[in-house]
Amino acid sequence: MLKAVGIVGYKSSGKTTLARTLARELAGRSHEVAVIKHSSHPLDLPGKDTAVLGEAAGQVGFISPQETAVFWKKPLSLENILPYLEADFVIVEGLKQGKTFPKIVCLREGPDDAGRDPPEDLFDGLAICAVGPADQIGGLDVPFFERDEVGPIADLVEEKGFKLPNLDCGGCGHETCYGLAREIVAGSGSLEDCVSLQPATEVKVDGQPLPLNPFISGIVRSTILGMLSPLKGFKRGKIEIRI
Repeated sequence: MLKAVGIVGYKSSGKTTLARTLARELAGRSHEVAVIKHSSHPLDLPGKDTAVLGEAAGQVGFISPQETAVFWKKPLSLENILPYLEADFVIVEGLKQGKTFPKIVCLREGPDDAGRDPPEDLFDGLAICAVGPADQIGGLDVPFFERDEVGPIADLVEEKGFKLPNLDCGGCGHETCYGLAREIVAGSGSLEDCVSLQPATEVKVDGQPLPLNPFISGIVRSTILGMLSPLKGFKRGKIEIRI
């Protein structure tokens, strides 16, 4: 099952450096790794061919002997992007507002900038560790690592990485996935509590399970059984349909 971890922090706190070194460490452990970077600025450069073509079309593909890319001229959610990735681990840089995966908090060296929110604002109950100056953590109860301790950080990501489906179905007893995510990070909950990740009706797309909330799972199950039950040779049991 796909595991994810976020790397959050203020500007110039070393997020990209940590994302790069952590990706290399996990890849060196034979994991397929993907990195998603969240930014408030446009990705494409004005005047470049892909940007010019994007003015006429909502989607632009780019293929070269070295790489392939697709540009969408609209924002997509993390959940919309993940199906395009082939990875065991996804590192999400930025996206502080994400509430469905654990996070590593990067703290800046030196005193806070005037007027900037205190580092406590980065700790939303999903932090599995912090990286940077220990004196900025204060009384927060999270493990602390130096920036060059990428091995122990990777150990923690392997152990505690996860991604909830962001369906907010309520099947786990929480109104949102955020409530369950906090419990998982705290050690009082587990992925097994997410009924959408383990639906009674399993649907896979390109070999990957598609999260279904209990309502949709029931509809799919009832519809398929309703169509198949009149057919000769049908009997109750495990059903497999491939498209």
